[in-house]
Amino acid sequence: MTEIRVTVWGENVHDQRDASVQKIYPDTMHETIAAGLRAKLGEQVKVRTAWLQQPENGLTDEVLADTDVLTWWGHTAHDDVDDAVVDRVQQAVLSGMGLIALHSAHFAKIFKRLMGTTCSLDWRSDNDRELLWTVAAGHPIAAGVPHPLVIEQEEMYGELFDVPQPDELVFVSSFSGGEVFRSGCCYRRGQGRVFYFRPGDQEYPTYHQPEVQQVLANAVRWAAPVVERKLPDVHHRATPGWFETA
Repeated sequence: MTEIRVTVWGENVHDQRDASVQKIYPDTMHETIAAGLRAKLGEQVKVRTAWLQQPENGLTDEVLADTDVLTWWGHTAHDDVDDAVVDRVQQAVLSGMGLIALHSAHFAKIFKRLMGTTCSLDWRSDNDRELLWTVAAGHPIAAGVPHPLVIEQEEMYGELFDVPQPDELVFVSSFSGGEVFRSGCCYRRGQGRVFYFRPGDQEYPTYHQPEVQQVLANAVRWAAPVVERKLPDVHHRATPGWFETA
């Protein structure tokens, strides 16, 4: 199997600013996510991390050219991501790079760009219990994931989630207040695959949970490029019957 090159991108604001988050994620959220992928996928992956405060937000042309799958976690500094970086990531996705948008990355510039909607939703941060139900039996992202996957402490997201109808819906969540939410949404944009996964509020230890790490590992395998990375070509078909002489 070809090694999958993964870049785990983190906003890295709560990680540096908030003692409550530092207590849960002393190595930062992005390093915790990266460690989980390494533990679950081993030699199948080469994982690096990048973050907002680096030059070019850590996502240079060189980094993206060396990335098969990009995971994205952001929350409080979406507007601080440079628009030129968003353009660059969009082109990479359309060319075939996979993108995994995590939790509050539903409001990330790149996710909203790729969805073309507000990506708004209802929410409540009140120590809810989340049940993540598999609704696409046999989907590779659901492989080895309990049904339901129980997350004892999480923030609630509720419908309506203003995103396009997913190409494939893998998970639906239910919460203590009776709310439901489309928590595992698959999309194809250009040559690239996009997966939105809801769990992962910074105030809860979600990314330490092995079952959540399994979902992310499965998603990395699913989102990895399946064709040569390039934008679709535009051809001028000047002569009728061109295919007969090609």
